[in-house]
Amino acid sequence: MTHIRWGIIGASDFARNHMAPAINAARDASLDALATSNPRKAVGFQAIAPHLRVHGSYDALLADPQIDAVYIPLPNHLHVEWTLKALDAGKAVLCEKPLTLKAADFDPAIAKRDATGLLAAEAFMIVHHTQFQRARDLVREGAIGRVVHVDSHFSYDNRGATDNIRNRSETGGGVLPDIGVYTAGAARFVTGQEPQVIRDANIRFENGVDVTATVSAMFETFSYTSTVSMRMHNRQDLTITGETGMIRLTCPYNANVHDVAELILETQGGVKTVERWPAENHYVTQVEAFGRAMRGEEDYACPLELSQGTQRMIDMIYEAARG
Repeated sequence: MTHIRWGIIGASDFARNHMAPAINAARDASLDALATSNPRKAVGFQAIAPHLRVHGSYDALLADPQIDAVYIPLPNHLHVEWTLKALDAGKAVLCEKPLTLKAADFDPAIAKRDATGLLAAEAFMIVHHTQFQRARDLVREGAIGRVVHVDSHFSYDNRGATDNIRNRSETGGGVLPDIGVYTAGAARFVTGQEPQVIRDANIRFENGVDVTATVSAMFETFSYTSTVSMRMHNRQDLTITGETGMIRLTCPYNANVHDVAELILETQGGVKTVERWPAENHYVTQVEAFGRAMRGEEDYACPLELSQGTQRMIDMIYEAARG
């Protein structure tokens, strides 16, 4: 298989604005089909891929023999169900995060992936960006010495979007499922370490949905703090501080949308090295990495086990808040 033929299950705004263009721009990939019961929602996708086949149901797309892989951007509570159905239909699956709302619910997806031999993964796109791969490599190489603290902030304000799935409990909304996975997953990916205990979790809820969460945790060798919010001004950053240096990512989570992706390495003596990626699109690199993994050219950087570990940390945060 050299060329991956993609279908999208559900005509979400995010899929239209980000993933559909990324699939179409990626090497050795094409967007060939969309499943939506609303023909009007298909128009924006057809502007990106004029040859697009539009199916009136999700099941009809899964039955399409000319589709190799599907991207699932449905509301959170539907992710596991349609991931399993897609695997059963013989399609590789890239599902929007979070794949599940509990760590244990990853187990059926992992079992189905292994039974079918098909690639299935969560769309955790940041690990496919060069800035994160560089940060991880620098930490592994000892460029900043032993890591002693990781701090991250990610916030935006959607309080006016009352119908948005992120603000609705029945669709698995909440700030931790939406963007808490980034701050938690980034710390785990860059350092290769796991949280040992959540020392403090201060979560504010509105209408049954968590909208702001401030977390303090201990990993194997470092302390961790983070704030995520859907009720604050736009801000994002990630800082990894070691005994002999510091790595700072100025735009880790919406690279080249919130700001230019930039990595600042500061070492002893105040020496600073700055790397910038003004044009890299992590949605495109994610699609291309998925294709290489489907073809057996490389291991996928974000297997389900990595995503399950992040969800396990989110579960720990909720439990600490309740406790």
